Amino acid sequence: MQKTIQKRTIKTRAKLLSAAEKVIQNGGYEALRVEEVVKAAGVAKGTFFAHFHDKDALMEILIANKLNACLNQAEAGTPPKTVPQIIAALEPVHGCMTSERYVFDLLIRYSGAAAIADIGPIAYCFERYFRVVMLWLEAAQMRKDVPSELLAEGVQAFAIQAMSLRYCALHSATTFTDRLETYLDAWLTPTG
Repeated sequence: MQKTIQKRTIKTRAKLLSAAEKVIQNGGYEALRVEEVVKAAGVAKGTFFAHFHDKDALMEILIANKLNACLNQAEAGTPPKTVPQIIAALEPVHGCMTSERYVFDLLIRYSGAAAIADIGPIAYCFERYFRVVMLWLEAAQMRKDVPSELLAEGVQAFAIQAMSLRYCALHSATTFTDRLETYLDAWLTPTG
């Protein structure tokens, strides 16, 4: 009996995730409404809330899945050795993170946690991003006067800063890529 309930629960959750992905394909993340998801999945609204605390909890899973797919792509490629190569390798990840203002805002909200119980899939994606970049930097011809962990944290911080300025009217004249390249050239270039 227990296995039957578990299988049904897993199947229903998968159905909700699949329905949400289809709704997002048609209207984007911000336009998604719980009512549309339950209608597309053919379940009651209460069933949705039995699986997800709220819309953002669903979105966290969907966006984390997309980010992990982008990170898989980045890891599968040739490890970048230069700043432009690092930016190009991370482009799918950054593109996902800035696909919509709603997505970026949700990522920032869920990127860290105040307590271990609050760590979710997006926070793990941020950790994975950091680890991927750290491994690249260990093998690249970048500055060696600071640990690669600190360099990777800086890459991530500068990427987030460049993304946030993308949404600022005062700074929108400079592209994300140009701004990030300026930051990373200054941060990663070996000191003379």
